[in-house]
Amino acid sequence: MVDDNAPKRLPAVPESVLKRRKARTAFKLKSLKKAIEERKERVKKTKKYFKRAEAYVKEFRMKERDEIRLARNAKKAGDFYIPPEPKLAFIIRIRGVNQVAPKVKKVLQLFRLRQINNGIFIKLNKATLNMLRICEPYVTWGYPNLKSVRELVYKRGFAKIKGQRIPITNNEMIEKKLGKYGIIC
Repeated sequence: MVDDNAPKRLPAVPESVLKRRKARTAFKLKSLKKAIEERKERVKKTKKYFKRAEAYVKEFRMKERDEIRLARNAKKAGDFYIPPEPKLAFIIRIRGVNQVAPKVKKVLQLFRLRQINNGIFIKLNKATLNMLRICEPYVTWGYPNLKSVRELVYKRGFAKIKGQRIPITNNEMIEKKLGKYGIIC
């Protein structure tokens, strides 16, 4: 007869199956922990985004109100209010390379406008305004507004990551490159 006191044996399972099970459970546990960490990180970031966005909106509205207030004060005093000159310009090349003077060619190279329909944003100062006057027949330029800048970046924006020119597809790319400057998307 069979002895009731004998230890019960587990069913025989190959060692490779046991190893696979163990590895699978370890992987599931690790991925769950990672997902939880990412979720926590995302929640932190969204709070930060809302704070940052509110700060930008507040600053923008303050500037608008200041402009209106200054214009009203000037009107009340019988003066004229002249708003400050824009600090940013967008330049597009509109003419080709045929019969271009050397000085103009050099200015276009400095502006990185090597082909027709190339465009750049540039900070306006005395030097850049003088350069614009030199190459004026070959370019057109103006002051961009927020809407046009946003559309250009969304449609034609590229980032330089590890020496490669990659189209901007998500906000993480921008955050990785410009996060050190306090720019969060």
